[in-house]
Amino acid sequence: MAGINALRKPTWINYWGWGSGDMLGAGAQAVITGWLFYFFTTFCGLTAVEAGLILGLPRLLEAITCPLIGYVSDNLRHTWVGRKIGRRKLFLIITIPLLPSFALIFQTGHTFTYYLVTFIFFELLYTMFLIPWETLAAEMTKDYKEKAKFAGARMIVAQSSAILASYLPTLLINEFGGKDSPDTFFMMAAIFGGLFSLVVLIVVLTSWERPYGPKELSVMSQTYGGVSLKTALNLPVKMFRDLFSTLKIRAFRQHLSLYLGGYLSQDIFNTAFPIFVATVMMGATLVISQLMTAMYVAQLISVMIAIRIVIRTGPTLAYRLAISCFSGALLLYLFFFLLRPEGFDAGLQALGGSIFSAFNPANESFGVGLVFWLFAPIVLAGLGRGTLNFVPWSVYNYLPDIDEAVTGERREGIFAGVMTLVRKLAQSLAIIATGWIIDMGGYISPKSVPGQIVTQTPEAINTIAWLMVFGPIAVMLLGLIAAWNFRLNARTHAVLVHEVERLRAGATQAESEENRRIVEDLTGWRYDSLWGRGKVSAGRRPGAPRTSHIG
Repeated sequence: MAGINALRKPTWINYWGWGSGDMLGAGAQAVITGWLFYFFTTFCGLTAVEAGLILGLPRLLEAITCPLIGYVSDNLRHTWVGRKIGRRKLFLIITIPLLPSFALIFQTGHTFTYYLVTFIFFELLYTMFLIPWETLAAEMTKDYKEKAKFAGARMIVAQSSAILASYLPTLLINEFGGKDSPDTFFMMAAIFGGLFSLVVLIVVLTSWERPYGPKELSVMSQTYGGVSLKTALNLPVKMFRDLFSTLKIRAFRQHLSLYLGGYLSQDIFNTAFPIFVATVMMGATLVISQLMTAMYVAQLISVMIAIRIVIRTGPTLAYRLAISCFSGALLLYLFFFLLRPEGFDAGLQALGGSIFSAFNPANESFGVGLVFWLFAPIVLAGLGRGTLNFVPWSVYNYLPDIDEAVTGERREGIFAGVMTLVRKLAQSLAIIATGWIIDMGGYISPKSVPGQIVTQTPEAINTIAWLMVFGPIAVMLLGLIAAWNFRLNARTHAVLVHEVERLRAGATQAESEENRRIVEDLTGWRYDSLWGRGKVSAGRRPGAPRTSHIG
């Protein structure tokens, strides 16, 4: 039952049990962003525009579902089912038997409508899991280092699942034969669908929800019979008022800049990279799989390094190092594209489709240069991308603490909902735009002309290459500029938590001038407006009469 878990201390079982959820959180996205666009345009006969719309439109619908699930999960504590099962875990349990439907997306021979509907259904399940799950780490501890450990466990699982998503096609091709069979992707999706259900069950068994405070218990005792009709009718208004109120927190706005800069750069790269390999590097599914595997292994190493950097210095330095690595990799690809080594195409084809054959001494004449161009950029990209993935989600675990200083409330769910909402909307636009630009450049789906070998025009190849390089660099730099003065780290977080405890005890002034500056910098609010004294949330100020509202 939610609320009965008094201050529990997380152990390695809890870190890794909760973190295993990113097998679904990141694993599904690794399959979707790494392979689905390529699968649709290569095996299903869809155009780049159609593939982009399938990947993008469902995320626009989540403008409603993301904040709704976050808001409802925050407020399920007022219902009988929320008390008995848990306001977060209820959503997780519902998804367990439905997640194997992931494999239905990776079937050939269907229409645009079929792929759109099946993808929308899975995205709904994904959101029902992701938002409640993301809140649990912030609920299980308030300690800075423990929060970083939760984020680290999550990211290690995430990168491991991405390695699996990239390497499974190689494994299945070697096991069953055939380099470019759509059955490879269906089997991969079926395996992941089963894993998704398993890890959600593990999360349910190894995590807990934040205990209810005295004021919450008091409100719950008065609402045991359920939510009133008036409250239910006001739900949409209050939900979107709370949704936009999160943007009044300065650290959250800066955090969103880092988040979008890091993740949108990868959306563009993930969409364009398989097409780049197939057209510029003359590789097929096996080559793409092996390159992506190398990249995700590098990402895993990067996360392990980033954990220590974030704990010691904070997220901003880690983010700057990450975009330097990723941008360097992209510029290497641009150099390769402009001055492609002579004989590269013939050399790659001579390897029989496997880049690992380049280590064969028989290929010594071109092996060294070939291995460099295949591995150096992709490994460098992985070192940057791993940290770009880790930084935003390590920061997220601290945002409810900053919000509590301003509102006097704990709103983990609505913050997770806003993050996912903003991410989905931006990702939708990025993927649709990427597909549209690739299509406008003249790219032709290999299956759109049956019985003929499709040769891409120079214009189509140029479009893919320039988009893959400069699209990610542009959004990363915009994110960095917007969050240049982000100052959340272990020291400032400790000061914030200390001041929150003082505010809870009735303090109206900071303990010191330095503490005041730190708290005001993180929140973006004057100290005398904190703890519900300013117009931030739509909720009730702690200790205020029940008729009193803020904002």
